Amino acid sequence: MEMEQEKMTMNKELSPDAAAYCCSACHGDETWSYNHPIRGRAKSRSLSASPALGSTKEFRRTRSLHGPCPVTTFGPKACVLQNPQTIMHIQDPASQRLTWNKSPKSVLVIKKMRDASLLQPFKELCTHLMEESNMIVYVEKKVLEDPAIASDESFGAVKKKFCTFREDYDDISNQIDFIICLGGDGTLLYASSLFQGSVPPVMAFHLGSLGFLTPFSFENFQSQVTQVIEGNAAVVLRSRLKVRVVKELQGKKTAVHNGLGENGSRAAGLDMDVGKQAMQYQVLNEVVIDRGPSSYLSNVDVYLDGHLITTVQGDGVIVSTPTGSTAYAAAAGASMIHPNVPAIMITPICPHSLSFRPIVVPAGVELKIMLSPEARNTAWVSFDGRKRQEIRHGDSISITTSCYPLPSICVRDPVSDWFESLAQCLHWNVRKKQAHFEEEEEVEEG
Repeated sequence: MEMEQEKMTMNKELSPDAAAYCCSACHGDETWSYNHPIRGRAKSRSLSASPALGSTKEFRRTRSLHGPCPVTTFGPKACVLQNPQTIMHIQDPASQRLTWNKSPKSVLVIKKMRDASLLQPFKELCTHLMEESNMIVYVEKKVLEDPAIASDESFGAVKKKFCTFREDYDDISNQIDFIICLGGDGTLLYASSLFQGSVPPVMAFHLGSLGFLTPFSFENFQSQVTQVIEGNAAVVLRSRLKVRVVKELQGKKTAVHNGLGENGSRAAGLDMDVGKQAMQYQVLNEVVIDRGPSSYLSNVDVYLDGHLITTVQGDGVIVSTPTGSTAYAAAAGASMIHPNVPAIMITPICPHSLSFRPIVVPAGVELKIMLSPEARNTAWVSFDGRKRQEIRHGDSISITTSCYPLPSICVRDPVSDWFESLAQCLHWNVRKKQAHFEEEEEVEEG
């Protein structure tokens, strides 16, 4: 009783501003007490979880993976300096919901190639989208060239309504409202590669081998697609990497056709005067720098914001997003990071050092990777397993967090879906349970 009276007296002495601080960036969802943040959602009115004086509004602590909101105060006078160049905003995963400014009219359907088992789901989905949802359906031209689809007369009426495109030649970035993937994780990576800027929401159905990034089951696709079209779904914003490769031209000019380099990538810039070619990529999983076919160790220098942090000697290095942390990086011994965590992971591949451990750096820093001057051989780089090319002396790879994430639609919410994928796809922490003691043995030991 005395403790409660003391708390009441202390709360009366505090001013409204000191008693509680409401973060404007969280829209009133985040309230902080004078000395410490108030944890948990209040089930009843109590002294330890009461609103500020003069206010009758109930408040709650948001379910966030990132702790305090980035817009906050430290003590009575200190605060975070606002940076107008900020590229990311940390948001409560539970509040990330899909909404449409206008009703979606066009959808891109991406199907896994060379898989006969997907032909029937593909036909059913496209028929439903056109006839029931009245959507304009885009597909890649080579999908309709599949003999099984080309020879299906019953599908002919629907096939004539398709809008087609060719990768690296046709720009559809401003024509697609959302994307549906049929297949495995590779279909989501492919969808990311098609959009070098803003990416439409992606709904991925698990019809492949692993399905870590494809949470939807195709059994009830009609109702699930309808919910997405109506805007009733949670999304997880999967950060991507913006990668810029600058290469010295080797005595000849690189041919550029329709804004594309000789390897099919978009040519972000080509400066013939200084003999440099620049290419830019948006990467969802990881950038892999390896030693290629050479028998020598790779030898590359890694810079962070212009400072040399280490030299990688081994088979190579992986620079991955949190989404890519469960792919190649996890196989190389790195930790698995939830996609809502703003970070970039640096993971060595078979390093020639016992102390070279994977590290996590803040999202937004700029990494630069170049061949070391004493390197015996060249290196090779790939982006989400594609666009593989050689890196020579004088070439550089700049990597930072992209301002264009990939919005992946969730079945339930970002946290539940991620742990469900860990359990179902990677069998995380699966082992035989330890046997418990029998009651008689417990009595004897007691």
